[in-house]
Amino acid sequence: MQISKGVEWAAHAAVMMIALPEGRGLKAEALARYHEVPTAYMAKQLQALSKAGIVQSSRGAHGGYRLAKAATDITLWDITAAIEGHGPAFRCTEIRQNGPCGLKKKDCSKPCQIASAFAVAERAFRDSLKTVTIADLGAQVVQNSRPEHLSDVGHWLESETMPLSEKT
Repeated sequence: MQISKGVEWAAHAAVMMIALPEGRGLKAEALARYHEVPTAYMAKQLQALSKAGIVQSSRGAHGGYRLAKAATDITLWDITAAIEGHGPAFRCTEIRQNGPCGLKKKDCSKPCQIASAFAVAERAFRDSLKTVTIADLGAQVVQNSRPEHLSDVGHWLESETMPLSEKT
């Protein structure tokens, strides 16, 4: 299973938004610049998070993004599903019905063992991501960061955040 860069970028952006002061937000350009990623691609991920209700956006000169709900209520699965979609990673194409010894469609009423194994693995993957919140990750970042780095991030946030307009 390969997860797109967009999931990583969106998760990092969401964790950064935990530190935003009330009523303030970050522009997509600022988040892209901070992580040194293309602005258009970061904006696309933020739009997906907004559509999923994970972040709220405000447009215009005083526009930007901030979390739409508590960081304790946002999981890595929420972010992954917002970016990648809710569909399964493995899609069975029923190749067991192909070839010279292919099974008849009527003999394939249940998923094959391969599809079943992937379904079990995917459920475990999703269930695991549902146990990790953005708040958990933010706490780990703080715990594992040098005080100087946290200070640098705080100063950067002060310089880049802006009051959000009331329009969304």
